[in-house]
Amino acid sequence: MSILAIGINHTTATVDVREKVAFQPEQLEHALQSLVQQGRVSESVIVSTCNRTELYCHTKDADIEHILNWLATFHAIPAERIAQHIYQHENEQAISHLMAVASGLDSLVLGEPQIFGQVKDAYEYARKAGTVGTVFERLFQSTFSAAKDVRTETSVGQNAVSVAYSAVNLAKHIFGDLNQAEVLIVGAGETAELAARHLREQGVKKLNVANRTIARAQELTDLVGGQAHTLDQIKALLPKADIVISSTASPVPVIGKGWVETAIKARRHRPMLFIDLAVPRDIEEEVGELNDVYLYTVDDLQKIVSENIQQREEAAQEARGIIERHVVDFGKWLQSLNSVDLLREYRATGQSIANKQKERALNAIAAGKDPEQVIQELTQRLANTLMHKPTTAIQQAGRENDLNALAAYQKLIHHEADD
Repeated sequence: MSILAIGINHTTATVDVREKVAFQPEQLEHALQSLVQQGRVSESVIVSTCNRTELYCHTKDADIEHILNWLATFHAIPAERIAQHIYQHENEQAISHLMAVASGLDSLVLGEPQIFGQVKDAYEYARKAGTVGTVFERLFQSTFSAAKDVRTETSVGQNAVSVAYSAVNLAKHIFGDLNQAEVLIVGAGETAELAARHLREQGVKKLNVANRTIARAQELTDLVGGQAHTLDQIKALLPKADIVISSTASPVPVIGKGWVETAIKARRHRPMLFIDLAVPRDIEEEVGELNDVYLYTVDDLQKIVSENIQQREEAAQEARGIIERHVVDFGKWLQSLNSVDLLREYRATGQSIANKQKERALNAIAAGKDPEQVIQELTQRLANTLMHKPTTAIQQAGRENDLNALAAYQKLIHHEADD
């Protein structure tokens, strides 16, 4: 059995490529179940964010081509269109990569904290879809533990520069003082909330939030202030907006070139800054062609992320040492599923059970029941009987390298030892 990580991210592909393989939340359950139903993958978790789409798979064979073809088929695009942008890791490297991702070490902005929650969400989606088994349950719990240790034991998360913070930093570079700027935030998710908080910290007083549901927009404005609106009101809000930051989960753009042209005319060509943090795009690419308009995507933000880089890099080295420790621990757990060691442990457990039965029998003899020899023979036969079928099953699982079955037998042995 192999653990594979197959992905595409901000370092291997641009937004227009990444958006073609991104998964919307409502697609994940079907996608996960479809992948496992192909028969080559026994467990799977899909991490899909604006900067990456990664498939973590527990497979009987390391058939990466099969998984890549499934990904291409699911999104109805040619496999060769994305093959050149794909990276892959196997076993220890895959485990290390997952832990690095969850710790923010592989993010567009080193150390950004959002990805930890996104990986946890991906794990929960997979659990609900029924594609997390014994091995991935242990793997992701180990990953979350590693990420928490990185946060508490290193400075990689101190003064964290998230994508949302970078967006606000970009606005400061262009507009300078943000006290007089009017801002429109489209979307009300975690990224939008972070952006809103950073904007308030930078002195923004006029803030509008537009979202698909007015209730969620209101929740955000209750936290950070401002006015709540629906997406239908964006066109009317644009002429007043100096800065527009958009981060929704919409599969199609929510702001088109025509709306922005109208807004620019109404503003008498006072400049507007658009920052599109969504994948797929929220803002039509053609908006960037207009005069008096600045349009930046998540890819563009990478060019302005420079603060605290040296400190973060040093902390990242320390963090990788922590991750290596957790990778080794997880590897030891996998090795503990080895059939030979497990059989030895099971036999010891069976003998322990027999000894307990013998002790009980001796106590019974002391009370005037059957002779000691009869009880000794009975307990030995009982131990042999109890161990025969499980021994055969464990040997079979070892020959087939069935880690899920071996893990289940290990759990059974530990349970029996406690009885």
